[in-house]
Amino acid sequence: MTTKTHAKRPALAPLIVDVAVPVGGYYLLKDGFGTSTFAALAGSSVVPALRTAWGVVRERAVNGLAALILAVNVVGLLLGLVSGDPRLMLAKESAVGSVIGLGVLVSVAFGKPLMTAAMKPWLVKGRAEREAAWERLCAGSADFRRAERVFSGVWGGFLLAECVVRVVGAYTLPVDTMVWLGSVIVVVTLGSAFLVSGALAAGPMARMLLAEVEAGGRARSAGMPEVALAR
Repeated sequence: MTTKTHAKRPALAPLIVDVAVPVGGYYLLKDGFGTSTFAALAGSSVVPALRTAWGVVRERAVNGLAALILAVNVVGLLLGLVSGDPRLMLAKESAVGSVIGLGVLVSVAFGKPLMTAAMKPWLVKGRAEREAAWERLCAGSADFRRAERVFSGVWGGFLLAECVVRVVGAYTLPVDTMVWLGSVIVVVTLGSAFLVSGALAAGPMARMLLAEVEAGGRARSAGMPEVALAR
């Protein structure tokens, strides 16, 4: 196994454990084993609940992604008790997404942008020199930290807007129309968020990261310390 594979594993691990496992577990329970939506949400809540509790007890800090996924599942469980009105059933699907959007926006306000965990592995690519450059930029570059906040802000804003549009549609358009249009809205939202966040944040961050890696390489060649390279 290569060093690159070893380096990539810790970078991707939080995203896999905090997001992929609970989301994948939900669909496995619901579609694979045929459980009810309520039971699938309850089962997929186990990992984020344990991760959140472990962070509080062991690290004395809240694991942001795990706590957010847990909150989404709890909201889904509570909304699962509501039934009857078909328009309300359509609208309640947006409530879960709105929790994610609001959670991401709140994380930006507190200087702990949650979407960084999803973006960082794709920019760092498991390479030690990029990881070191990322840490230097986070510590010394206001532009880099601003772009990091913008990335999460764009995603939070798009997710929240998508929820608003779907709720409005649920109560103004025919139910049959919203059944298929809801999926279209989700796809358009995700695609737009990807493009806008890439242009405004991920792209500039990638360029700053590569420049910092090159600067670190030149510093090592010249026998200079890499500390305080980022500005």
